[in-house]
Amino acid sequence: MAPSVVIDASAVIAVVTNEPHKPILIRLTEGVELLSPSSLPLEIGNAFSAMFKRRRISLPDAKAAVEAYKRIAIRLTAVDLGHALELSHQLNIYAYDAYLIACSLQHRFPLLTVDGGLRDAARLVGVQVLEVAP
Repeated sequence: MAPSVVIDASAVIAVVTNEPHKPILIRLTEGVELLSPSSLPLEIGNAFSAMFKRRRISLPDAKAAVEAYKRIAIRLTAVDLGHALELSHQLNIYAYDAYLIACSLQHRFPLLTVDGGLRDAARLVGVQVLEVAP
């Protein structure tokens, strides 16, 4: 059975938009089952809308990145909303981040992210976070 990892939108976006972390993210996910809260597609859409506002990506490039995202095998799963709210309150984080931490805790899988704030919050509650360093 392949090892499993919870992956967040920041890591997915880094891969599909060819950010500098892409090679290490690919290496860390080879032969690994990827899991994420069912909110992942919504969070990816939100990330691209934020990139539009900052003029960091064009619509055609965002659409191409979304097509690349669709080719990544990620199993989406439900998260206990009550537990996520407790984590959000306890750690003073947004719900999307709490969903990822709750997912990692629920399944006992490490978290893969390039978001430093999420990484730090996850570690506070004992979630193993995979290091993304070149």
